[in-house]
Amino acid sequence: MPIESINPTTNEIIQTYQEHSEAEIELRVKDANDQFNRWRRVSFAERAKPLRAAAAILRERKDEYGKLMALEMGKPLKQGIAEAEKCAWVCEYYAENAEKFLLREIVQTDASKSFITFQPLGILLAIMPWNFPFWQVFRAAAPALMAGNAVVLKHASNVSGCALEIEKIFQDAGLPDGLFTTVLLSSKRVNAIIEHPLVKAVTITGSTAAGKAVAAKAGEMLKKTVLELGGSDPYVVLEDADLDHAVTTCVASRLINNGESCIAAKRFIVVESLKTKFEELFVEKMKAQKVGDPLDPSVTVGPMARHDLRDELHEQVCKSIERGATILCGGEIPDSKGAFYPPTVLTNVKKGMPAYDEELFGPVAAIIGAKDEADAIRLANDSVFGLGAAVFTQDVRRGERIAARELEAGACFVNGLVKSDPRLPFGGIKESGYGRELGLFGIREFVNVKSVWVK
Repeated sequence: MPIESINPTTNEIIQTYQEHSEAEIELRVKDANDQFNRWRRVSFAERAKPLRAAAAILRERKDEYGKLMALEMGKPLKQGIAEAEKCAWVCEYYAENAEKFLLREIVQTDASKSFITFQPLGILLAIMPWNFPFWQVFRAAAPALMAGNAVVLKHASNVSGCALEIEKIFQDAGLPDGLFTTVLLSSKRVNAIIEHPLVKAVTITGSTAAGKAVAAKAGEMLKKTVLELGGSDPYVVLEDADLDHAVTTCVASRLINNGESCIAAKRFIVVESLKTKFEELFVEKMKAQKVGDPLDPSVTVGPMARHDLRDELHEQVCKSIERGATILCGGEIPDSKGAFYPPTVLTNVKKGMPAYDEELFGPVAAIIGAKDEADAIRLANDSVFGLGAAVFTQDVRRGERIAARELEAGACFVNGLVKSDPRLPFGGIKESGYGRELGLFGIREFVNVKSVWVK
């Protein structure tokens, strides 16, 4: 069955790909397992060589990759180039630190010698989304490969060009052929790969619904999973916040990647004493954004990745307005080609509206008023999601207390936008998933934590 890659700016078909047959997938999985059985015995120093080479390739070809992302899913060019550079960073980070993270840990017991060792599991199936088509893959693949595993990538169909290019990067970097491999297939055929006896674990970044389906199938097969799912990140703006800094940061977070990011700010919970001024500044900055062709370096907001996603977002906006939300700017589908949606601001958002209860995966901000700090924290936590959160206050100790103890999320930032960093574990709670990527905890997700006792 053909897979089409469609430019969301022009609606033109970029390229058509053929899905891999069952026989082709079987061969790729078998090759990945054969390579794993050799790779698992390779030293960390040898594993690091192709990872460092991949980092060099990513930096050398970053302009090319930025353009590819802009064409396939509408990411502004500068952001795509920065994404390629970040992928280089995560490759180098694990090349440098994997051995330290997976060192044997000596434990004193009644044995002559006892220790914990971390051994690779085998093939990791990586089911990845379109919104960060390079970063999501590399942040999963770099630690998995350095731990001694193999990786089979099932990428989102609309970024098949990115998927094949990532496979080529690893090939050009000298990674053994087949150790990292891409399979082109529809989501309907994923279960067959999860069920494959040579596949030992699954990681998915995607919607909560997709995560639940994958977790159910993997659980049926007793296979380890990490789920990085949706989010509706709250940004709490307290009465003592630096308002200019808060607004600038909030707008940047809401619009990164055209607003199509699981950790983009979604709900802005502002104490009433600041709400009117916050809205004025926020709307001003949202209106100042340049929407257009993502290949134009001056454009800050490109098209959404697909028309159906744009239409779903618009429906959420319309339903929120019908239920009492007030629109301050945007909210109308432009009469032009492409899957564009304008930067949009809703206020007076309350429980029972899609803008409050659901994830808005696009350039739409929901402003919610709060009486005080306690009320703001209550509103921030009143969500099925728990991926990221931020708090803005000039009292840093206050912000640290709220971030560390009060906000229900996997990552909480004080006076800054939520972002992923190779040095810090990344993941969520509640319907945002479980497990962690990145940092020490990320590389230890897909290993056998083995106890050894010697007398």
